[in-house]
Amino acid sequence: MTQTFSDRLLDWFDHNGRKDLPWQIDTTPYRVWLSEIMLQQTQVATVIPYYLRFIERYPNVNKLAEATQDEVLHLWTGLGYYARARNLHKCAIQVKTQFNGEFPQSQQALEALPGIGRSTAGAILAIAFQQQATILDGNVKRVLARYFAVAGWPAHNATAKQLWQHSEDLTPKSRIADYTQAIMDLGATCCTRSKPNCDGCPFSLDCRARHEDTTKDYPGKKPKKVMPIKQTHMLIIRNQEKHYWLEKRPPQGLWGGLWSFPETNPTDIDQLLRRLAIAGKGIPLAQFRHTFSHFHLDITPVLIDTKTTPTVINEHGTGWYNIEDPDEIGLTRPVTIIMEPVSYTHLTLPTIYSV
Repeated sequence: MTQTFSDRLLDWFDHNGRKDLPWQIDTTPYRVWLSEIMLQQTQVATVIPYYLRFIERYPNVNKLAEATQDEVLHLWTGLGYYARARNLHKCAIQVKTQFNGEFPQSQQALEALPGIGRSTAGAILAIAFQQQATILDGNVKRVLARYFAVAGWPAHNATAKQLWQHSEDLTPKSRIADYTQAIMDLGATCCTRSKPNCDGCPFSLDCRARHEDTTKDYPGKKPKKVMPIKQTHMLIIRNQEKHYWLEKRPPQGLWGGLWSFPETNPTDIDQLLRRLAIAGKGIPLAQFRHTFSHFHLDITPVLIDTKTTPTVINEHGTGWYNIEDPDEIGLTRPVTIIMEPVSYTHLTLPTIYSV
């Protein structure tokens, strides 16, 4: 009898799959959801320590909902893509207030929650609730694009529609949690972006990309476009105790809700210093680049030592930050770079990726 796609995948998973990742132990809806959000565009090795810290600090969704956004962003600092953390907190609050701390068990209700899309909802339903639900994360897209030779960038509507249909057609009714883990694992450990282990793949004999020697062509690449370059100057205001003056950014937009240095363009530095009531001349430091998903930001830090406290002009929050006794707040990546002398002194205009 010919084995189905799911039979072969599950047989591979039973012998080769990872089964000891932190979120694979006690697969509650909360733990599955937390891991799925963290794993979006982020590698497993990077996620593990953050996941463990979150579980220790917030062992359930109610505890997470009771935290402040600053506390959540502080714990998230360094993981990048901070909209995930803001939505994580909003989602926890809604689950607590609207669903009495229990995640809903329908695709529609899950997708209505902040930060949960179709694939994340499917993963929660399949892994935590044992429902026949479909996923299509980055690893699964790569597996299916190669197996069926689906051309085109997966984010294009037509390509995504094909991949979703294939995923739905292949998803079995039994062992759904294992199947969901297995197809993600296959993409992460075997059908990798570069140098896939085709010899160790359970689909090596009928994978179209393998048969046609075109694995490097799938999935299709994102159309290239020139990234615009923007510039800003960050004022590194430091007092005699070596504390740094930070401002909280607006809740929406770039680095929403995070704390950062005051920013301005080079022609307005003196004007901003007057508004802050700060005397002193700034010393420009080495410029470096931070890359968002849609533009580059070249940052010139300007160090200003002062004996006075700036006049508060930011309605969202301001204050001195002591790196020796830090507050539990979320910091932008440039702040952590600049306040780490070892990291900063070795900068030679690198690209620092995050949003």
